[in-house]
Amino acid sequence: MTRILVVDDEPQILRALRINLRARGYDVAVADTGATALKLAASQPPDLVVLDLGLPDLDGVDVIRGLRGWTSVPIIVLSGRAGSQDKVSALDAGADDYVTKPFGIDELLARIRAVTRRLHGAADNAVVTVRIGRHTVNLADRTVTRDDGTDVRLTPTQWGVLEQLLRHPGKLVSQRQLLHDVWGPEYQNETNYLRQYLAQLRRKLEDDPARPRHLVTEPGMGYRFRPDPEG
Repeated sequence: MTRILVVDDEPQILRALRINLRARGYDVAVADTGATALKLAASQPPDLVVLDLGLPDLDGVDVIRGLRGWTSVPIIVLSGRAGSQDKVSALDAGADDYVTKPFGIDELLARIRAVTRRLHGAADNAVVTVRIGRHTVNLADRTVTRDDGTDVRLTPTQWGVLEQLLRHPGKLVSQRQLLHDVWGPEYQNETNYLRQYLAQLRRKLEDDPARPRHLVTEPGMGYRFRPDPEG
């Protein structure tokens, strides 16, 4: 059973989400502060976190950073902050999706299903390992290892974006295709998601993130994985 941790300081939202999610077969834990959320996540690790940004003790972005220090659990932000900078900050800190309040429960459930599909999606065994500079990516095991033996942790959504590019080496993957394949068919215009996730992947995998050699942007069109000539 998928365990969801819901973090919000509004009692009515906690109650509504607990009832609706449990009715659909999810195991639900709730927290009304950032500190409580971090403690619960450490003691009883969830499979997914639904997180409000406006908490009474910690900013939600700081909670995301706290979680990302040790876990790649998917995080859906649920917030009344509708500004683009708030979304960018949350995505850049490691959130996987962003839902603005007021929200419909059906929309949130669709986002949860999409993130869960990315988490549990089966890898295509036709391609197993790919080299990106000084890194080896194993798509079957979903691991990234540097040449010095250290591991690189990726979130499920980072994996989704990276996998789509790696499975089409040298080919242009359009913005719309990436949004559709990683986030779902209802996503068509959220190109800011792509910019944030490619920036995150470059920081983790490129020698010079400002001048990427492998995860390249085709302005206005999409993205391309450019293998090394010998790879």
